Amino acid sequence: MQCIRKQTSRSKSEELVHQAQSQRVASLNSKLLGMEDDPDLQFLLSGAGLVKVRSSSWKKTRFFKLQEDCKTMWHESKKTLRSKQTFSVEDIDSVRSGRQTEGLKKYTEEALDPRVFSILFKGRRKNLDLIASSEEEAKHWVSGLEKIIFNLSNLSQQSKTEHWIFNCLRKADINCDNKMSPQELINFLHDINIEVDDEYVQMLIEKCDQSKCGSLDGEEIQHFYEILTQREEIDVIYGAYAKTEGMLSAANLLDFLQKEQKEQVDLSYAAQLIEKYEVDETAKAKQQMTKDGFLMYLHQPEGLIMNPAHKRVYQDMKQPLNHYFISSSHNTYLMEDQLKGPSSTEAYIRALMKSCRCVELDIWDGSDGEPVIYHGYTLTSKILFKDAIKAIKEYAFKTSEYPVILSLENHCSVEQQKLMAHHMTSILGSALVTKPLGDHMPTELPSPEDLKCRFLIKGKRLNKLEASLSDQASAEEEESVTEEEDCRNDEEESEKNLSGKSKTLTLAKELSDIVIYCKSVTFQGFEHAQTHQAFYEMCSFKEGDAFKFAEKSAFEYIHHNVDKLSRIYPSAFRTDSSNYDPVPLWNAGCQIVALNFQTPGPEMDLNQGLFGQNGLCGYVLKPSYLRDKASEFDPITLTRGPWLKHKELHVMVISAQQLPKVSQKMASVVDPLVRVEIHGVPADETEKETRHIQNNGFNPMWNENFQFDLYVPELALVRFVVEDYDAVSNNDFIGQCTVPFTSLQNGYRHVPLFNENGDLLSSAGLFVHTMVVNAE
Repeated sequence: MQCIRKQTSRSKSEELVHQAQSQRVASLNSKLLGMEDDPDLQFLLSGAGLVKVRSSSWKKTRFFKLQEDCKTMWHESKKTLRSKQTFSVEDIDSVRSGRQTEGLKKYTEEALDPRVFSILFKGRRKNLDLIASSEEEAKHWVSGLEKIIFNLSNLSQQSKTEHWIFNCLRKADINCDNKMSPQELINFLHDINIEVDDEYVQMLIEKCDQSKCGSLDGEEIQHFYEILTQREEIDVIYGAYAKTEGMLSAANLLDFLQKEQKEQVDLSYAAQLIEKYEVDETAKAKQQMTKDGFLMYLHQPEGLIMNPAHKRVYQDMKQPLNHYFISSSHNTYLMEDQLKGPSSTEAYIRALMKSCRCVELDIWDGSDGEPVIYHGYTLTSKILFKDAIKAIKEYAFKTSEYPVILSLENHCSVEQQKLMAHHMTSILGSALVTKPLGDHMPTELPSPEDLKCRFLIKGKRLNKLEASLSDQASAEEEESVTEEEDCRNDEEESEKNLSGKSKTLTLAKELSDIVIYCKSVTFQGFEHAQTHQAFYEMCSFKEGDAFKFAEKSAFEYIHHNVDKLSRIYPSAFRTDSSNYDPVPLWNAGCQIVALNFQTPGPEMDLNQGLFGQNGLCGYVLKPSYLRDKASEFDPITLTRGPWLKHKELHVMVISAQQLPKVSQKMASVVDPLVRVEIHGVPADETEKETRHIQNNGFNPMWNENFQFDLYVPELALVRFVVEDYDAVSNNDFIGQCTVPFTSLQNGYRHVPLFNENGDLLSSAGLFVHTMVVNAE
């Protein structure tokens, strides 16, 4: 959320007053960020000219300046109809110094490297490629922005609220007199997502206006802030346990943790929480927790909906690869749709930084002898294969050290295949697995632990894996093989079924030899796979076939996936790069359920939810009954077995805080409702919804209770969705959070909210009470 003052024309004296006030506000904000007198921040607040680079011929100087809120960047624009010339620092994904983006590599000379940098945004907003006047100025920009991003993300929830409201109040003070008139108060409340009538505003002013002048200033505004940010629900909970001089002693806090949060902890743990989160030093010295300290705790990992222990790698990572769900991307190179959208190495970087562990490369002959990546027979742009491999090498293990699978969709001639193999072996070096681990022929796939910081190639292979451990060479240097299953579109697949013929491809030995543990083979039925398919051979299934197997032959599909990898990919008819529901395929034990990471929506929310556990490492251990050959589990029929653990989930949706506006128009205020969804086996799938609250996105309260029955809890995901109610059309999405059922914490919990791109909404959240009990 950002609050920006509209620029108004002022007299010289007014401008001097305004500048003095702006400096004072900037000083307060820099202090809040812990960057008081920071030279990088001061440089950004002064602003400077930067050359904006879009092409070899479009390089224009524009003035950029950080606003007084120390969060919003203003930039000059020559477009006459441009309504927005700002962006929030919170919308920045990363800042990269040097020629690290495709644009800067293509349109600038190497000599400029010390002076150039790029601002990369979350979502689909285009990068800003910029040239500073000097190397020193470039360092100021990069260092300053990185420090602001880091410090903003590490502010406590209370500090974020204080920072936001303070700057919205500043914006509402149109005449800069440091007072709040009734109209300015209405504008301010609109800004923070509350619609009120004149009578309510008058009541607020009368309550706070000690000077009886009809407006608020100084301490009166502070009183107004306290009324606005009061959390009644927190007051009630805190009051029930604060039995020591009106505060929580360690014993009182332990009582709360054991009775309400259902945590098995001791007195020393409660004392540690006080030491860690109490904001008042006097109370801390007496081992007591104030209401502010209690609220601070509730916003920390210990007080959030997801078990903080599951934010680390907590699962056994020494089992074979086929025992894990693996975060996987389809058409990874695309930024948008698969008909005319741009291809970019940036798409690989984004997927890998989200801990995606299986990326797709669709490779074709390039006109200049260098293989290229794009979506064949479409208008999507092209990138060099070697550039993609370089980007993958650099970013593969920044967020997870566990192995990355490169899924090759190979359409190249033999000569360019040889070049592909050369690029992968030379760029990836020793990180590329080029022979089985150990000295003997393995009998099962290695584990994620065995393959830390290694790359696996998925593709066609000319001979059996055993040949790689002997001196035996293939009879021919290259040979014809069937093309990858997902190289064909659905129409081509139908034609193949009618003609009985498959498309063939001549495969280069050099490329074949680096396919070790993920040899692609054609699926010829479960029985054939059981008797003929080796542990290192895997099949790809288009979504239609996969869903048919998951529904009609779930038992056989699960057994197939116990000791063999399966990759699922979206139908070719999804030209908009939309996604299918991954849950039924996870229920059937499919490991590599590939989604279009570039397309936000509920499906990617579920993917983010499942892989949000286990340290965001991209691997999640499948439940035991999806790893056991003797298992009789069937998600459709649900026969009795160890998977059947009937649980009741009780959810009370209490309140929400600081929901963002759906529309940035001043008069637009949301009417929020909350939906709680359960995703899992068919018997567990359900959803329940609160009523909507009119005209309040700042602090709406529901206090509504729901009960859910779950039968296979290990496969369940709980999704909290907040929407803006609309009586005449579809509700607008505001935010969501998806958590594995087994990672839920009991008791009073804050639920962080994520936007449609999966990025955290820094100030917004829900407050709920959850309780899981064994059903009778």
